[in-house]
Amino acid sequence: MKNIVDFIKKYWITVLICVGFVLLYKYISDNKLLSALMFPPLEGIWKDFVADRDVTVLNLISSIKLLVPSIAITLVIALGLGFLVGMNKRLREILHPIIYAFSCVPSILLSPFVVLLAPTFWWASVILIVYGTVWATLFATITGIQAIDKRYLENAATLELKGAKRFFKVIIPAASPSILAGFVNSLRSSFVMLVYAEMYGASNGLGFYVKRYSSLGLYQRMWGGFIFMVLVLVVVMTFFEKLKNYILKWTIN
Repeated sequence: MKNIVDFIKKYWITVLICVGFVLLYKYISDNKLLSALMFPPLEGIWKDFVADRDVTVLNLISSIKLLVPSIAITLVIALGLGFLVGMNKRLREILHPIIYAFSCVPSILLSPFVVLLAPTFWWASVILIVYGTVWATLFATITGIQAIDKRYLENAATLELKGAKRFFKVIIPAASPSILAGFVNSLRSSFVMLVYAEMYGASNGLGFYVKRYSSLGLYQRMWGGFIFMVLVLVVVMTFFEKLKNYILKWTIN
């Protein structure tokens, strides 16, 4: 009971804003202030969502199967390259301009080449998601290592911490706030890239579901899929924010 009260105290304004958006949509829909086709009544959206819930869950599973490997590959590349570049000044001078240049190229420009060269569309989707999400974690890792207070390294030298012990006990903990913040940003971007990849060429997934029904003009189902996708994103981001706060509980915030 106490947890519920604490939740209400913390998020009551957020809840009111969300309720306000729902009431605004209902007002627009009921009074047909905008296109009645594109803004169907809430009752119709809920009815179609319930009727199509099994298909929606299957598309969610398909999206997860695409997203999880993409995030794993993103972490391997971002952390591996980030630590190498961050800890080696000469390597950073050589590679940082190249990394920055590639990060400025929109993934949408590369999509025709990736789709053509990748062995399957699944791999093309993974490559596009990884390319669109890796940069935030990569730059955060490099910046986090560069921003480590020299006193930490001096204390480590005094304690004769070297090699792996120095890396795992000093460098990673000191850089972890920046790395985790970058990863959360990458996670947000991964959903954007996931939807983009699924909207153009996929045969399943939440992005495909929304795109399909919008193309068919079945906006009640499109809205249901869109709202469900947003709720999934909110739940995932909330979980990772909680996880980040737990890992960084030793920091001020």
